[in-house]
Amino acid sequence: MAKTRQILTTPAPGTVVPVRSYTDEQKSKMQALREYADIVLLEETDPYHPWELRWLNKPDTIPRYMRAAKWNLEDAKKRLKSTMEWRRDFKPDLIPPDEVRTESETGKIILNGFDHEGRPILYMRPGRENTETSPRQLRHLVWYLERAKDFMPPGQESLVIIVDYKSTTLRTNPSISVARKVLNILQNHYVETLGRALVVNLPMLLNFFYKGIAPFLDPVTRDKMRFNPDLFELIPKEQLDADFGGDYEFEFEPDSYWEQIVSFCKIAPDGTRAEDPSPVPAETAATTSQEPIGAIPSSPVDTLA
Repeated sequence: MAKTRQILTTPAPGTVVPVRSYTDEQKSKMQALREYADIVLLEETDPYHPWELRWLNKPDTIPRYMRAAKWNLEDAKKRLKSTMEWRRDFKPDLIPPDEVRTESETGKIILNGFDHEGRPILYMRPGRENTETSPRQLRHLVWYLERAKDFMPPGQESLVIIVDYKSTTLRTNPSISVARKVLNILQNHYVETLGRALVVNLPMLLNFFYKGIAPFLDPVTRDKMRFNPDLFELIPKEQLDADFGGDYEFEFEPDSYWEQIVSFCKIAPDGTRAEDPSPVPAETAATTSQEPIGAIPSSPVDTLA
């Protein structure tokens, strides 16, 4: 394949997104969690109210928190309330692109392509670190988690993270304290969003790093991690970056890449959406079936949001 600067925004043809189904008891618990969310929802007079409601109305939000809590309703309430409070403070869905653009200039985080189940792929290359440790680095990562959500085809709720340690040094590798903050956000506020975490080219020198963060990995996250896996078993060759043996010869150019991401996700300069951000009505979100984009149609899935 010839080199290209065009990013991949749809899964490979024939990709089937696995369908989740729920029992009547599980649906009842999801409905109860949604009713609780409406009680703790921001007042309509709050400027962030429409964005909080927009997030709650997404088809995957309530199911993800119930699954993360292993269907314990009281635990799910605590988890959901904690994330709602975090989102009100951090406002991850309203980060202006220009606030974090400097962080993207070397391609240390690239969103491009999909795995066999339609999960977006987020490539992380610590060796391309270009800035000093700051809160902006964390906001840059969160901005990309939100964009990965935008890339997900209907019915898909998780992403793949590939961490490539090629050319990483002790200086460019994130500190354990930064890694702990990242894990806190990923494990507590993007629950059930990590589908796989694939670590490649890890030098012996950095083994201590994973030993250092191991105590902060919850069992679910640890179970999703793989070191030097066979990427072809998980990702179509035509969707995998050529740096990892795939057929997609992606050439990173910061301006072209950034413009494609912002345009595809319809992000306005102030961080809002370029189109009307009006929340999807709850009753619509609760009954809309999920079909993969660019994939073989599958049976509808009942979700409550």
